[in-house]
Amino acid sequence: MKSYIHEMLRRKDLLYYLVKSGLKAEHRNSYLGYFWWLLDPLLNVMVYYFLVIIILGRGDDHPNYPLFLVVGLVAWRWVSTSINSSSKSILRYSSIINQVSLPKALFPISFTLTQLFNFAFGLVVIAIFLAVYGIMPDWHIVYLPMIIFIQLVFQLMLGLILGYITIFVRDLENVLTYVTRVFFYASPIIWVGGRLPDDWSFFVDYNPIAILVTSYRDVLIDHQVPNLIGLAIIFALSVILGVVMIRHYSKNEHKIIKAL
Repeated sequence: MKSYIHEMLRRKDLLYYLVKSGLKAEHRNSYLGYFWWLLDPLLNVMVYYFLVIIILGRGDDHPNYPLFLVVGLVAWRWVSTSINSSSKSILRYSSIINQVSLPKALFPISFTLTQLFNFAFGLVVIAIFLAVYGIMPDWHIVYLPMIIFIQLVFQLMLGLILGYITIFVRDLENVLTYVTRVFFYASPIIWVGGRLPDDWSFFVDYNPIAILVTSYRDVLIDHQVPNLIGLAIIFALSVILGVVMIRHYSKNEHKIIKAL
């Protein structure tokens, strides 16, 4: 495993290339280009605001519901795009992998890092909404880099797992569409937490995405300390599973090539 990690570090130039090419390819043929990174969160907020406020007549549980909504949607977008892209990362570069000996774990890692840059533009949108609603961050903003880092580690772990499994179970790509949809509606992204019956509260209490989304709102909107215990558990489990997956990649590179 040590030699595998050393090889990954030696190939950091490839990681840089993959991230850079991923950023360029994302909106290569669009007229607005990188402006979509700002426009996409705004359009999402408009769609769900129309659905929840106008159509369903909900959202009055939170005084600044559009701000509540944009924080949840930006955090969720990072999760969903990372899952969708990293799960297909190795298959996408199968032609290169079959010709050159490379650490396969670099590919799901690169796609997750690519979506980190997209998330940075989402933070700009959040900052705009905070300014519009006159909410200035206080000292609790110091927790923001920690939450972002924990989410990054969490998604790197998911990317390594899904990127590997998808090679052998191609149907997983279709299944993930429904799994991510379940997590979207099971997390307080467009609805305010605390509305579930007690028998169903475990969907939020033990849901890592719900913990992460709520932590962003705690820091940015409510000016309070996030759920540090929940975040610590997510980080610890992500590190452990991430190390396990790196070890698994190092021992099964030949199986990946054979499956491709």
